[in-house]
Amino acid sequence: MTAPRIIIEPRFSVERRMLLRRALELPVQPAFLLIHLLRSQIEAIPTGASLLVNPHSVVQLAPSRGRSELLLVRLAPELLIETAARLRLHQTGAHLLFRRPLVPLIEDGRLREVLESMSSELEGGAAGWHEVVSSLISQLAVYLLRAHINVQRSDEIELSRVGVVDRRLRRAIEFMHDNCGRDLSLAEIAATAYLSAFHFARLFKKLTGATPHTYLAALRIERARRLLAETDLPIIEIGARVGYASQSHFTKVFRDATGLTPKAFRSAIVGARAE
Repeated sequence: MTAPRIIIEPRFSVERRMLLRRALELPVQPAFLLIHLLRSQIEAIPTGASLLVNPHSVVQLAPSRGRSELLLVRLAPELLIETAARLRLHQTGAHLLFRRPLVPLIEDGRLREVLESMSSELEGGAAGWHEVVSSLISQLAVYLLRAHINVQRSDEIELSRVGVVDRRLRRAIEFMHDNCGRDLSLAEIAATAYLSAFHFARLFKKLTGATPHTYLAALRIERARRLLAETDLPIIEIGARVGYASQSHFTKVFRDATGLTPKAFRSAIVGARAE
């Protein structure tokens, strides 16, 4: 693998990237995430293993001892819910969660086959690769629902316009999504959930595994990823739109979160028009 390759679509994204002698820390995000080790130098996670990550979860992996190559696949909750509905696996009031999150899956040959086929198509760029990747995403959604996802009922979980969230946090999370481009105080965020700053911060950390401001920073990075992929806006303007007045600060935060500078990330994005 000579360079990262990234495809970003409304309901999924696929990213090939390298991890060189550093830990992998991914910010919380609303999507379901699959991390597949195309080549692993990470202790206890062999080549060919996959990790499944539920929405709003923190990801921290041990440092790579050498060069590791990863495939990151993000699936929007709506994609899985609509697929489950077509398969008659989903009912109103139910929610979806991976059964064994963050446990290395080593023996699942079918999952490995789909993910590595996706990686090969993304890297090779042969005619029709985009259609093949989209088809593999559909196959992946069906397989995950069959083999790795539980459909559970919960009065506390709902699908909102910002993904699958806990009802107690929905207003606050939607507020953060709508206002992630400006500075937000903890008290201002907590007020939208009708809680004190202290109780809101404790509840948020308990339910998501992240602090409110860590989550807000993750929203900014995800918004920046989309703007880099979908617009031709200058990087300095994208940084300003997601709350960073300084381009150097934005570049540092973005590189820490994604492993790439904004410029390198944009250069790595491929699309159907690239065929």
